Amino acid sequence: MSTVESERRLLWALKPRLHAFDDDALNAEPTAALLDDFITPVEHFFVRNNGRLPPEHTGDLDAWTLKIDGEVERTASFSVAALRSQFETITVTAVLECAGYGRDAFDPPVDGVPWGRGPVGCARWTGVRLRDVLSACGVKRAAVYTAHHSGDLQTDANEPAISRGIPIAKAMEPETLLAFEMNGEPLPFLHGGPLRVVAPGFPGSAWQKWLARLELRDREHDGEKMNGTDYRLPRRRFAPGEPIDESDFTVIVDMPVNSLITAPLDGFAARAGALDVRGFAWSGHVPVRSVEISTDGQRWLPAQLEPEVERFAWRRFRTSFEVPAGPVTLMARATDTQGRAQPLEAPWNPRGYCNNAIQRVRSAVG
Repeated sequence: MSTVESERRLLWALKPRLHAFDDDALNAEPTAALLDDFITPVEHFFVRNNGRLPPEHTGDLDAWTLKIDGEVERTASFSVAALRSQFETITVTAVLECAGYGRDAFDPPVDGVPWGRGPVGCARWTGVRLRDVLSACGVKRAAVYTAHHSGDLQTDANEPAISRGIPIAKAMEPETLLAFEMNGEPLPFLHGGPLRVVAPGFPGSAWQKWLARLELRDREHDGEKMNGTDYRLPRRRFAPGEPIDESDFTVIVDMPVNSLITAPLDGFAARAGALDVRGFAWSGHVPVRSVEISTDGQRWLPAQLEPEVERFAWRRFRTSFEVPAGPVTLMARATDTQGRAQPLEAPWNPRGYCNNAIQRVRSAVG
């Protein structure tokens, strides 16, 4: 049995309702119908990989250690048990979103996994603050960036599949974790168990899975998927076919405001009268302020936005309004506290990142 086949069988066994993409790396997403819970069940959570999964024994808690080195005063290694016993354990509820969310909607199409609106979820992540662990090792003044190292390899080479990092300022924020639990259970292997980075507000690529080594560097990390246009956005408007100058791109460090209608679903039966609509809104480091609903993109009605549960968790929105007989297209538009709202169409970029364009949910015809 090939590696791809064995990984697919693992996915089907653990997440039978997800759609797996035809890709050498294991990538799968749920439908909007499976994302209607405030806490996304593990079996409905999307799976994102850039290469082959590491050996499953990577998830063996007894054999696993994390090494901390680089720009620290004291190099150290920790087991999961040592992290639990030596540092305060906390839980952070946070949205994890792939930077390629909505890539399938870009026109013209771009390379990469053609994600729809499924690579997002909200979970309870339990672990220890990264800053506590780094402080115990002594952070040198020269440290400006973390570098994350794991055991997953490229599908066609014996090289790391991904090695990203975050600025030291984010590493020292209280919400940034070394997580060993997800939704109250040991971190599943498919989601990076036994240990992963949790960096709320950053794209999922920065939340390194199967973390075996965390290095502090005196410059922006240049590991796999940290170079060229990988997980970077252009600083200006970019036209399809325009020559690429990598100096025009900057690393994604904040996800844009976004929303997802989870009911009704595409193809719903539209009847004249009251229509109930619900879903979730979220953002990166700037909180969500409001959500509005429209059927024409011109007249927007406010939805009820439930109170913030935790800063980086998504927020439920609900509304009910009268619709006429005939076809209906629903749109939700979230706005953050800096006044930035979801656009009707997201600016095109050559890697298909950060598409927060307004979603359209259409009723059945006839």
